[in-house]
Order: sequence, then structure tokens, then C-alpha cells
Amino acid sequence: MTKRVLMVVTNHTTITDDHKTGLWLEEFAVPYLVFKEKGYDVKVASIQGGEVPLDPRSINEKDPSWSEAEAVLKNTTRLSKADAHGFDAIFLPGGHGTMFDFPDNETLQYVLQQFAEDGRIIAAVCHGPSGLVNATYKDGTPIVKGKTVTSFTDEEEREVGLDVHMPFLLESTLRLRGANFVHGEKWTDFSVRDGNLITGQNPQSSRSTAEKVVAALEEQA
Repeated sequence: MTKRVLMVVTNHTTITDDHKTGLWLEEFAVPYLVFKEKGYDVKVASIQGGEVPLDPRSINEKDPSWSEAEAVLKNTTRLSKADAHGFDAIFLPGGHGTMFDFPDNETLQYVLQQFAEDGRIIAAVCHGPSGLVNATYKDGTPIVKGKTVTSFTDEEEREVGLDVHMPFLLESTLRLRGANFVHGEKWTDFSVRDGNLITGQNPQSSRSTAEKVVAALEEQA
């Protein structure tokens, strides 16, 4: 059976009037291509559907090999509750946009709850774990409680100067939800797997996070 991966991306475009955001391209493109190279069936959905905004700074670092992945973002389907079923893994790429439209999106929270209840693979990188801060099992227990996770760190957020504009600090909030938060050196590849929960720290961790998803899926083959 071909493995199926659901990738969910942001549609949020602004941090302040003069600071645009969106999806961080590397965090989507690299994992997308890793999954496609393995022959997986990948569905890309966004919170609102349609064209996905890219963080302008992430386009500056674009690799030509990402063009296939970028083309998929021109017209995405809107995430629906039906997406809670029929997939082996869900992957949440980051970009600061996710901090605004992931945490309180009812559909995403429902989908994540179904994945968690079924023990399917949940993965996220950089700001993608913002989707996990309010995600719970049906009994209300945070899905990150007692789990070893990572994400974009508070230190990295302060270094890019956007901490004051965020609705919350991601590392701090994951800790508040009971996660065992770990991290590597800032701006270096660091990802961690705790059972079926896989997280990566920053854009540099995109490939290793995706490869941990592949390893987890292959164990189920």
C-alpha cells in the first residue's frame, strides 16, 4: 500500500503592516520532495484553500530544485474534517503565518485529534508546532504533554526580532502544555522523534524531520 501524507500549510500573510509573512518555503519544499521521492501520495491542504503566501525572506533562499513543490502551492484545497481520515501521517511546515492561523483553527485541531487518537504520525517543523499547542486528545489532555518535542526556540525568535509581534512564544507555550522541550544550537539542524510525534527546530531541520517521518512510516510497512 502506498503511504499517504497530508501536508497542511498556512494562509496568513501579515505580522505587521510593514512585515509580510506566510509559509517558509524550505520547510514545505524539502519535506514534500523527500516524500515524493519515496513514492508517497502527498496531499497539500491549507487553512483557507487557494494560493499559499510565501514568506518573502524564504523566497530569497530558494533552491531551483524546489520548483515542483512550489507549483503545488498555487492552488491548494481547503483543509476539511474529512482529511482526518485516510492518511498515514500529517506534516505541518512552518513560517510565521502558522502562529496566527494554526492554533485556533477548529478543523486543524479536529484533524490532529483524530491522528493522535489513532496513533498515527504527527510531524511539524519550526513554527509548524504552533498547530500542536492547543491540540488535545478527546479527554482534553494536550497531545504534547509528557512528549519530547522541539520547535523554533524563544532565543531564535528574539534574534530575528519578531518575539514582540507574536501572539505567543512557541517554545514557552509548548513547555506550558507539559512538553519536554529540547533543542540544539540555534540555526542548526535538530529534530526529535518521540514515538509517533516528530518535530524539528528550524528551517535547517526540514530534511531531518522529513526523514524521521519516512523512517516511522517504513517501520509500519
